[in-house]
Amino acid sequence: MAQVTRQTGAPRALVIGGSMSGLLSALALARGGFDVEVFERVDGALAGRGAGIVAQPQLIEVFRKVGLAPDGELGVHVSERHMFDLAGRCTHRTRCAQIMTSWDRVFDLLKTAFPATRYHGATELSRIDQSGTGVTAHFADGSRAEGDILVGADGIRSTVRQLFLPDVTPRYAGYTAWRGLIAEAAFPPGLHAALFEIFAFCLPPSEQMLGYPVAGPDNDLRPGHRRYNFVWYRPASEHEELPRLLTDDRGRTHALSIPPPLIAKGVIAAMRADAERVLAPQFREMMRLATQPFLQPIYDIAVPRMAFGRVALLGDAAFVARPHVGAGVAKAAEDALALADALAEAPDVESALRRFEAARLGIGHRIIARARHLGAYVQAERRTAEERVSAERHRTPEAVLAETATLDFLSEP
Repeated sequence: MAQVTRQTGAPRALVIGGSMSGLLSALALARGGFDVEVFERVDGALAGRGAGIVAQPQLIEVFRKVGLAPDGELGVHVSERHMFDLAGRCTHRTRCAQIMTSWDRVFDLLKTAFPATRYHGATELSRIDQSGTGVTAHFADGSRAEGDILVGADGIRSTVRQLFLPDVTPRYAGYTAWRGLIAEAAFPPGLHAALFEIFAFCLPPSEQMLGYPVAGPDNDLRPGHRRYNFVWYRPASEHEELPRLLTDDRGRTHALSIPPPLIAKGVIAAMRADAERVLAPQFREMMRLATQPFLQPIYDIAVPRMAFGRVALLGDAAFVARPHVGAGVAKAAEDALALADALAEAPDVESALRRFEAARLGIGHRIIARARHLGAYVQAERRTAEERVSAERHRTPEAVLAETATLDFLSEP
């Protein structure tokens, strides 16, 4: 790509990472008067494999503040949560009004709102230089970009984080999630009536299955055209089971994750056999409809710092929480807004980033701690007394229905 140099006039922000965290940061900073350029390492369209997302109130509020109004509905409205036992009986239910959306839906809204000419794909960061007056990003193709601030929003594999915190790496949680999407039209009438319109759960021993409706292809929200998103958490030991799950049929063991088409046939067959053995009948029937499940090893990351001179880390580059809290995109959105607010209020960039870090670092650690507590009972091993206590506290149907995918705990003292 051509060199991107600093211009006179508006301050310039360089955002590393063109997924949701990066785009949220870019939109918030642009709203605050910054000239923003986004740099994404991937060449071509990004996709979240259709993963489901709970549209938390915090995310919707940030959308409003950055001037982003969804064209039509953001997702599917769900009002109830049901817990099914292994015989298929609904043993617990609670009302909880939420909007269930998808990664693709949110990403498309953000990408459409940001100028295409300022979004640079196939641009991989290699080095960062900074001084008292600016920061320069150097890319693998030999090009560079200059700015007043650099934002590391490049996700769990963050190059920016590795440059400043090389010892902070993803921590495996001790379990994996099988995930997938099923077309609404594939649901038989009886299964649709029992499962599709609710946030549904079942709790096999030391496991958790959940599912809810999301938009269909091309963000289609019409009844009959939507999809069902499921997530099945299962324990898997780090040194024995996880390598087996990540080894494809050619014998290659993948790091961190494995592309869905490469998951070994025997691994999928074993998962399907276990589904027939341990899940509630509604979920057993649903799993038979899943044509391309994908496997997500669960990791978390927590950084000790988020500000490094003129460089800031946010979103999943700073904190990756286990999915039980449903905080990922909402956290990234609030990080982005806090950064823009700090830059508007502080007298200089470095002071602003210290202010941003003070506002968001503690919240990131609270989310990580909460997610670890919620997921403790699924872990293959519980090494500490705290993990054993958390496992007992958060494994009951009442706790799972009340605490999964809600951020109410952030308002607690």
